[in-house]
Amino acid sequence: MSHSAIRRDVGAFALMLTGLGSIIGSGWLFGAWHAAQLAGPGAVYAWLIGAVIILFIALTYAELGAMFPESGGMVRYGHYSHGSLVGFIAGWANWIAIVSVIPVEAEASVQYMASWPWEWAAWTKDLYVVTNGHGELTPPGLAIAVVLVLVYFFLNFWSVKLFAKSNTAITVFKLVVPAATGIALIATSYNPGNFDIGAHGGTHAIDISSILTAVAISGIVFSFNGFQSPVNLAGEARNPGRSVPLAVIGSILLATVVYVLLQVAFIGAVPPDQLGNGWAGLEYASPFAQLATALMINWMAILLYADAFVSPSGTGATYTATTARMIYAMERNGQLPKIFGHIHPRFGIPRPAMWLNLVVSFIFLFFFRGWGTLAAVISVSTIISYLTGPVSVMTLRRTAPELKRPLRIPGLPVLAALAFIFATELLYWAKWPLTGEIILLMVVALPIYFYYTAKSGWEDFSRHLKGAWWLIVYLPVIALVSWAGSKTFGGHDYIPYGYDLALVAVLGAIFYFWGIATGWRTPMVEAARFHHDELEPGEPDLPPSADEAEKIVGHR
Repeated sequence: MSHSAIRRDVGAFALMLTGLGSIIGSGWLFGAWHAAQLAGPGAVYAWLIGAVIILFIALTYAELGAMFPESGGMVRYGHYSHGSLVGFIAGWANWIAIVSVIPVEAEASVQYMASWPWEWAAWTKDLYVVTNGHGELTPPGLAIAVVLVLVYFFLNFWSVKLFAKSNTAITVFKLVVPAATGIALIATSYNPGNFDIGAHGGTHAIDISSILTAVAISGIVFSFNGFQSPVNLAGEARNPGRSVPLAVIGSILLATVVYVLLQVAFIGAVPPDQLGNGWAGLEYASPFAQLATALMINWMAILLYADAFVSPSGTGATYTATTARMIYAMERNGQLPKIFGHIHPRFGIPRPAMWLNLVVSFIFLFFFRGWGTLAAVISVSTIISYLTGPVSVMTLRRTAPELKRPLRIPGLPVLAALAFIFATELLYWAKWPLTGEIILLMVVALPIYFYYTAKSGWEDFSRHLKGAWWLIVYLPVIALVSWAGSKTFGGHDYIPYGYDLALVAVLGAIFYFWGIATGWRTPMVEAARFHHDELEPGEPDLPPSADEAEKIVGHR
């Protein structure tokens, strides 16, 4: 079994569709509804704010993805810039955020299925139940979700080419249906007066805090997180220096147009008589499909129920591919058993990593049985995973200026600082206690890190620890601020609203510059430079693993 069996078979267009296919998944089926519940008509601004923030963050990762074109790169960059401990925390957060998307997409399909309006489909009503305002899948619903997860698995089991080809067709369909839905709703039923109704009834007024919370937990960050897929598949791209940035930027911009169109259409299409208690009281099982049925747009209702399988399934299949590459990359970091670094010699697929993710997907599926619950967990984990990108890319410009950079983002010092501050704000906007709970989840995997560090003889551990202090302190400090912050964001109101946002921004800037200052020229960076210098023409450009890096640096 060879690491070099990973193949570069994915072109720029297919890579962009991979990103778009990840962004337009179950988020479009539920995101507009959840955002409207939280922010009313302000949800339109939430999507625009979310797109700008994610674009800033994504650009830092685009430079890193082009610089280190390797499978599962999102879990490797922190290791390059700050050492193994930062790399592990970032990788763990990123993997949790991505692997849990696989079951949530299956849940979305089954939830839409549970509202099928046809007489012959009456049995589907028992797939999803709502008790005391909390919805979850029943055992039969879970069984169907399990089958869907297996479908995603086998779409990726034999070849990355099979995945890319099937994803292209699925994504084109996924792009057309949401756009057609938005246009059809606006043309059929558009009530301008809906934009004057507040989230909790009465007259709508811009509520900044509600808009910011909607950005963090309504499904906006959850949806845009799909930009990671082209970065994680950079190792399979034919020309990563060109393909990765085009795929990342193109997928975000196209998706933003679709999501804003859908949000405007949703707000305008809801019958005014359903808004007596404002947007917060609006309950739907399958928002767009139920609207289409109520408005007698039967052809669109059928199309939506079909797309409720296609869109989530396309995203589920995409994330099945990218999470396998992430596990593969974590093994390359020296933080997982070597079996997860094995690549199938014929198909070029990290199959043991796929099996691990399949098991974990089933665990998430059984413990989090509703789309909204799991989507909130994913959103906050995602935000934590964003923290290292802006710091890593600027650190590497300082510690490894000579490394080849196929893409060099102009104005990166300002852009990266804003990206980190925005990510910190997002984490705070998610509200206490969810912020604290997910930060705690980041700690539970540390015994795995210490096990493999001890196994390697604690080699240079003090250096790795020194490079991680900024992140080790950052997480509990932000949790403390979230606990003490204004009640607007779920805190105990020790820090008044407005001052809390300013404090979070200042803390974000402090930790950003601390993070850059503690970065160091790790063995991984030194080995990567040596690897590039020694690369023969036509030889696969696969950066070394952690073990290989230590050997290369030791021999030199």
